[in-house]
Amino acid sequence: MPDDFEDLPSTLQRSPKGARDTYAAAKESAEGTYGKGERASRTAYSALKHSYEKVGDHWEPKESKGPSDSRAESGGQDPSGEPAGGVDANASKAHLYERAKQLDVEGRSKMDKDELVDAIGKANDRATRKARDGS
Repeated sequence: MPDDFEDLPSTLQRSPKGARDTYAAAKESAEGTYGKGERASRTAYSALKHSYEKVGDHWEPKESKGPSDSRAESGGQDPSGEPAGGVDANASKAHLYERAKQLDVEGRSKMDKDELVDAIGKANDRATRKARDGS
């Protein structure tokens, strides 16, 4: 695993040790298989998303382990489905509503599950940009 905390993506630097360790171990393994580069990073994020979900500018443990979106469920070399950018799209609507509330998503009470997933993803992106900019 990388010795240098700085080598981790910024969202993982702000995440619990378990998330950092999961990503680092998966990336090290993937680099052994695929070499360094984007494919190893994507593989590591895929492993991370089975146990963690993105919340704002960091990752938190999921309520239950497993694929987080339809793309992860399909798996394989050429997966189908849509990625959800770290949002646990397979979580219950109640869970998604609570995440939206935590992220102060406006209009959440009138959103269906797909709209909540989209809104949480956008809120996560905003929080990550803000944290990277230091604002």
